[in-house]
Amino acid sequence: MGMTLEKLATLAECTKGYLSQIENDRRDHPPSEPLLARLECALMLTPGSLVELARWTSAPGSIRTTVSDLQRKSRAVDALAARLRERGVDELHKSGELESLIGRISGHVGAGGKRSASVSAPIPLPVQVPVINSVQAGYPSEFTDLGYPARVADSYVSAPDVMDPDAFAARVVGDSMSPTYREGDIVVFSPERDTKPGSDCFVRFERDGETTFKRVYFETGSGGEELIRLQPLNSAYPPQEVGREEVAGLYTAVFVVRAVG
Repeated sequence: MGMTLEKLATLAECTKGYLSQIENDRRDHPPSEPLLARLECALMLTPGSLVELARWTSAPGSIRTTVSDLQRKSRAVDALAARLRERGVDELHKSGELESLIGRISGHVGAGGKRSASVSAPIPLPVQVPVINSVQAGYPSEFTDLGYPARVADSYVSAPDVMDPDAFAARVVGDSMSPTYREGDIVVFSPERDTKPGSDCFVRFERDGETTFKRVYFETGSGGEELIRLQPLNSAYPPQEVGREEVAGLYTAVFVVRAVG
């Protein structure tokens, strides 16, 4: 910009010697943020650019390494998505490119196809969750179980952070769990999650394999027997108390897939 250090020091309200130390990397720490903001203004830089750079420089080395690794993995995920759109999973698998791209995401393989000297743990990918029922007329309850655990289904959903291989999903029918859940919502359930009082659960009964979707509470009857209260969220529906032995399984809701609008 044809600006001398003396001129810049005047604009930034600091000494020429201090700027010289910064310019020649003779200081252990970046300048203060107010001074950096004045330098940005004097040098007509994007507001915040020097401040963000100083924060990055001041971050511990382990943090910078972690962020850089995440950025690399993000680029690898983008590359995998682009190649899947272009060629499809079958072609990528046959050519071996799919394994290479996944290796780049996990940190096992570098951009040039070479194995990384520092191998990090692979990133777990979300499982494809089978949707075990469809909304059709004549279904006797909120859910119709098609034989859980379902390994083959007509449709699947992917839920972020759900890694349980036995997870399953079902579509909401009716309004007993409104307004939290709407008819048509797809709710993902995870058998590996603990069922705590107040959890919204897929409930399987012993009798005839009947199922329902309710908020559950664990109670004790007057005779000391264990009871489970099945509580609808819609106040128009009454709660139901059943003996613990009447329930074959409780599976906690962990994710909801909902159409916009």
